[in-house]
Amino acid sequence: MVSVGARTVAAMAKTAPAYRCGECGWSTSKWVGRCGECQAWGSLDEVGAGGATSLAPGPVTRPARPIGAVGLEAARSRPTGVDEFDRALGGGLVQGAVVLLAGEPGVGKSTLLLEVAACWASTAGLALYVTGEESAAQVRLRAERTAALADGLFLAAETDLAAILGQVEQVKPSLLVVDSVQTVSRADTDGAPGGVTQVREVAAALIRVAKDRGIATILVGHVTKDGSIAGPRVLEHLVDVVLQFEGERHSRLRLVRTVKNRYGAADEVGCFDLSDTGITSMPDPTGLFLSRHADAVPGTCITVTLEGRRPLLAEVQALVAPSSLGTPRRATSGLDASRVAMVLAVLDRRGGVSLSGQDVYAATVGGARLAEPAGDLALMVAVASGARNLPLPPGLVAIGEVGLAGEIRRVTGIQRRLAEAERMGFTRALVPPEPGPVPAGIRAVEVGDVAAALDAARRPAPVVSLR
Repeated sequence: MVSVGARTVAAMAKTAPAYRCGECGWSTSKWVGRCGECQAWGSLDEVGAGGATSLAPGPVTRPARPIGAVGLEAARSRPTGVDEFDRALGGGLVQGAVVLLAGEPGVGKSTLLLEVAACWASTAGLALYVTGEESAAQVRLRAERTAALADGLFLAAETDLAAILGQVEQVKPSLLVVDSVQTVSRADTDGAPGGVTQVREVAAALIRVAKDRGIATILVGHVTKDGSIAGPRVLEHLVDVVLQFEGERHSRLRLVRTVKNRYGAADEVGCFDLSDTGITSMPDPTGLFLSRHADAVPGTCITVTLEGRRPLLAEVQALVAPSSLGTPRRATSGLDASRVAMVLAVLDRRGGVSLSGQDVYAATVGGARLAEPAGDLALMVAVASGARNLPLPPGLVAIGEVGLAGEIRRVTGIQRRLAEAERMGFTRALVPPEPGPVPAGIRAVEVGDVAAALDAARRPAPVVSLR
């Protein structure tokens, strides 16, 4: 028999309000300031006890039309005037599109977007640049230094959402840049600027204005220590395009990598050269990743990596020296340390190159980062060349993935890689078996395992070019 008190408790449990995290969906019976699952602050909202069982139809904002009658002009992209930025966007900015550009502090986000806004104001229409991190005078000084002044470029220093919307109403721009979304706050929303709730509400309001008025909008986003975009994850779902701005502090090269794009390919990369005088597009950045040697040097090998759809030549250097330590050192720069360790183990076991008691230092040139497996073969050949102190023949590139059994595996985009190598003047290539059609100006050496690759790299033999 159930007591009256037990029934009362059960009834209260059924009607008690629940709270659900807007980030991960974790729920609890009472409100807490921090989610117990994803540790996000201020992300719990009350969920109603019950909803209506039926929903009456409401007024239609726009009547449905046959898909063939839908116009395409609103979805066509307009070039910004910055070629590499347009390449990453898939051709340019679309009317009403919202772009999120994220990157580490000091990488050059503000410099790039100021250049984009100036070029847009000179060719496409009015542009409004809203800064929440600097004063208007600071932005003006940067614009003079980088020659990013234009009559159609308007500048405002605002951190209040209502004030930004007032600026939009007054200027009526066709491009809006907000630097950054974490510094803007909404007066009727709880939380500090940059918090989860504030970022979500501010971004939602700006996206709604962009869609209603057809304003191309670029939002600057901060990143966390692990490189992910700060703020709620839903922010990346709300926007149309997500771009990641990357670059080493000690290198002039900057990459704009497309993470999400509703209007084009999501694997494009734009290359830029950042200097004291501004940021410029680099349609051919391969020269940054290659060093120039008067004579052949042991321990160097060239490979072709794919950054998005763009093939780039990269040089892998390896230095092998006797170790004075009980445990030899393995140091890397620009390469994945675990993958380097795997290639060294395969080279020792399958290739007959003893590396016990040897320190191995492996690095790339020009700040390039090789994360894909296609650089395994070049790394292995470079280490073997350094260990034997024998330079590789000139004009040689190596492309392929190395397996634990010593086999050389095929990689994607082999034709594009070889075409880029031929364009840069290389004449021979170590490739996996059955590479398909090969450019006429380059000779392909098919290598099926580690031993064949080392033999072909050490003693070049006449090779019949595949057609």
